[in-house]
Amino acid sequence: MKTFTNANPKDIREAITLLSRGNASIVGGGSDLLGMVKERLMSPDVLVNLKSIRGLDKVETQSGKMKIGGLITLDALSHDAQIRKNYAVLAEAAESVGTPQIRNAGTLAGNVCQRPWCWYYRNGFPCLKNGGDKCFSASGENQLHAIFGGGPSYIVHPSDTAPALVALDAEFHVSGPSGDRVIPAGQFFQLPRVDAARENVLAPDDVLVAITLPAARPGVRSTYHKVLDREAWTHAVVSVAMVLEMDKQICRSARIVLGGVAPIPWRLPRVEAMLAGQRITPELAAKAGEAAIVGARPLAKNKYKVPLTQNVVKRTLLSLA
Repeated sequence: MKTFTNANPKDIREAITLLSRGNASIVGGGSDLLGMVKERLMSPDVLVNLKSIRGLDKVETQSGKMKIGGLITLDALSHDAQIRKNYAVLAEAAESVGTPQIRNAGTLAGNVCQRPWCWYYRNGFPCLKNGGDKCFSASGENQLHAIFGGGPSYIVHPSDTAPALVALDAEFHVSGPSGDRVIPAGQFFQLPRVDAARENVLAPDDVLVAITLPAARPGVRSTYHKVLDREAWTHAVVSVAMVLEMDKQICRSARIVLGGVAPIPWRLPRVEAMLAGQRITPELAAKAGEAAIVGARPLAKNKYKVPLTQNVVKRTLLSLA
């Protein structure tokens, strides 16, 4: 590991200036960054420590909306009383990440922006994510790879909180050299066909500062369900973030987003439309599960994800409604 310099900016503008100067990386919790450096996937000259900036971990209400600082730890997010009461899907997603040690260090922004955990990428293969021209998983070991939205890369987005934020229709507050901007969560992530080397719209000198959730509404229920291949410290094989607006037994609207199955949080608008205005019955839930897998294109070794996704959607819908 080479020598690097630590920088402690006083505010976001100074942090952006430091990032704009060249080979610099953001440090929040640092859990993913440390792994990337150890695996020689990146070798920054400067680490820009955002923890030196006060107030980036606050949760506050603004005009009825909930604004969450990007530097809040996953543990603090999962235990926040207002988040757990009004946005259960996000609290449950945060508490499902990794281990207690990771949740104590890892931040919301870091979880959203973490790099893929494809074994080819993490082991230094010259793949599309590492500056090469090939996705080795397409014809190789692809048991945990994408069944939706793949090509030319077949990674899956590793974040648990990202599907929850898309399901909640959150807004991402980003600061960069040209100023501040707000990006809808659904437009923040990008497919490999746009740029196979990147997973979101951030430039190297952009900072995800905060995330805003819409005002809480009566009748809204939400949950996050995650299927693992082992009990701890792993990413979702399949997950679903589900937000239903219920009027007694009738579903007025739904937002359903899958994790672990696509290079971005994978929203299911067809299923959402099926549920709107309907009473959730076992028969409708079964049809929703069937609709959830329309368009799936599994690879040679991950076909099991198709029925798994179908049943996860069906069972989560029934348990929530």
